[in-house]
Amino acid sequence: MDIYGNALSDFHQSGKADTLWLHNSYGEPEEMPIDIFFRNEEDMPEIELKALSLCKGKVLDVGAGVGSHALLLDKKKIDVSAIDISPIAVQIMQERGVRNPQLQDFFQVKEKYDTLLFMMNGIGLTRTLQGFEDFLKSAKKILNPKGQLLFDSSDISYLYDDMPMPTHQYFGEISFCYEYKNQKGNWFNWLYIDPTTLQRLSKQYGWNCKILYVDEQDQYLAQLTL
Repeated sequence: MDIYGNALSDFHQSGKADTLWLHNSYGEPEEMPIDIFFRNEEDMPEIELKALSLCKGKVLDVGAGVGSHALLLDKKKIDVSAIDISPIAVQIMQERGVRNPQLQDFFQVKEKYDTLLFMMNGIGLTRTLQGFEDFLKSAKKILNPKGQLLFDSSDISYLYDDMPMPTHQYFGEISFCYEYKNQKGNWFNWLYIDPTTLQRLSKQYGWNCKILYVDEQDQYLAQLTL
């Protein structure tokens, strides 16, 4: 069941929705504001605007949601394809006017691009640190020469200020579960990678890594090139 998509659909149709809860593996459930997925350019944080300004060539917007970033790239006449695994999100993208929305799993992509864009910690879809290492190897196959990866993530070590770090896994590996209108979806794994680990792994797998921006919440924007 597409719990996330159902919440997006309600908001898209009426401008309001019930509370979308995000259960996690480290503490109490948190409310996920649905309106942030529908942001326009004026409401986007600097870190996202910076990433969009760096997009070039043929762009793949991964985990595009309802297409807010793709719409801005479309407006700038950039050749962007927007993919998501939520059928409802893809339908909303079509209704919002995104030019090329696709129901697609990133790990099944075969076409080549100049920019792979992962916003709102979309790089988390690699799920684990090992998954991220595998991603660094496979992403080379779908990038054109002089291509780039652009993504934001954050160092979430602060979550463990008052409790011990996990000993059986990397501290940035988190499990989440959506709940909407008393219906819960399946648990899924998501990755947050700290900048030091990112730079180490990037170098190990043959990438140049630049941290281009850091905000007050320790979120950062990274650019990886071969």
